[in-house]
Amino acid sequence: MAMLEEQLKVLKKTFDKYAGKDGDKDSLSKAELADLLREEFPGMAGDKQQLDAFFTGLDGDKDGKVSFPEFVQFAATLMLMLVSPM
Repeated sequence: MAMLEEQLKVLKKTFDKYAGKDGDKDSLSKAELADLLREEFPGMAGDKQQLDAFFTGLDGDKDGKVSFPEFVQFAATLMLMLVSPM
């Protein structure tokens, strides 16, 4: 398997690991997103107010949940921040 294909599968597997705990396996609730951030990005979850603002920013269609495409946008943005010189 090509490395990029493998990494895309890891991204989907990570999303699936946290999505669905509230019954909707196709999206992340605010609580599921908080769990993901706490476990995958220690120190990034912040306080409730910061998490609310972060969630609102990810929820592009404002439906109260983060879909996989919205999650992918987050991952791509994070990757750019990590590899781009500031």
